[in-house]
Amino acid sequence: MAVRQCSLEGVELMADIEFYRGKRVFVTGHTGFKGTWLCKMLLEAGAVVTGYALDPPTDPSLFAVSKIAGQMQSVTGDIRDLPLLMKTVEEARPEVVFHLAAQPIVRESYVNPVSTYGTNVMGTVHILECVRKTGCVKSFLNVTTDKVYRNREWEWGYRETDELDGYDPYSNSKSCAELVTHSYRQSFLEEAGIPVSTARAGNVIGGGDFAPDRILPDCIRAAQEKEPIIVRNPHSTRPYQHVLEPLSAYLLIARRQYGDPSLAGCYNVGPEEGDCITTGQLADIFCRSWGDGQTWINQSLDGPHEANFLKLDCSRIKKELGWKPVWHVQEAVERTVAWTKAYLAGADVSAVMEQQIEEYRKKQVKESCLNI
Repeated sequence: MAVRQCSLEGVELMADIEFYRGKRVFVTGHTGFKGTWLCKMLLEAGAVVTGYALDPPTDPSLFAVSKIAGQMQSVTGDIRDLPLLMKTVEEARPEVVFHLAAQPIVRESYVNPVSTYGTNVMGTVHILECVRKTGCVKSFLNVTTDKVYRNREWEWGYRETDELDGYDPYSNSKSCAELVTHSYRQSFLEEAGIPVSTARAGNVIGGGDFAPDRILPDCIRAAQEKEPIIVRNPHSTRPYQHVLEPLSAYLLIARRQYGDPSLAGCYNVGPEEGDCITTGQLADIFCRSWGDGQTWINQSLDGPHEANFLKLDCSRIKKELGWKPVWHVQEAVERTVAWTKAYLAGADVSAVMEQQIEEYRKKQVKESCLNI
């Protein structure tokens, strides 16, 4: 029985690959860090992918170095440009839509709050309007953030039923995007038979993130310069996870609600409680993984408010969809370091991504077998 159950678990985990084969999939924000990894996973599964986004937000960028543009339809456009977005969606005729386009940096949202709200709120309105009017979409997922909750900095994880009220303009704009999605679902899309979900993920790390004001990219830049890493909030606790963790959950949510609309809703996607660690602990893990005597220093900077403690309760997605994380934070950092050193050595980045995706899938199957 155990062997049979293990086999069935493996079949379920591979179902995403078969489901997406030949499916027309639309990804907003595809030139970003998470968007590129998602498109890579979809292309590996045989999906027909159209992406819509601004030019990559960093130089270098994962989108450029992975050379993924030639394998998909990549459209340069602003999510705030409704006519162009509508035209692109109508031409792509997607069956599944993943909405990742966003201004994702907390500190940037203090500098440019108007553009942050314009992108994160009205951008969500625009893609939902496209889904409503084109009539081809059969599954929609809006990717938000764990920061949508009113953060009381309590010691237990937030559940999907807890109050939404992000503090800073970025977090608050994503809270608003959650409400917009809920309104469109109730007002238009549920009646049309289009399942709609939101996914609230924690802090992601992984190879190819070149963004400013993120702890692992900052660690890598310091290591390249052979300088100590400056950590501005070493005691802040965050739910860190490898980028493949939430992406596997997004693929699962979109697939499962496609076949069973009753599964649509809001889902927290985060690591196990033991992987909710402080920024200082994450810097320690990075220094050990990188080697070369790398160190970090605590240098608190005067800056805007950032939460000190944040955890997610991921019971719902585990119970309803059977998803669970498989790479602990140590493995996540090790994979990030491995990708980075391969990139710096001039290796084939696309091949490294494929290898890590395959390693992740194998670990999923193995974990399912061990937990019978």
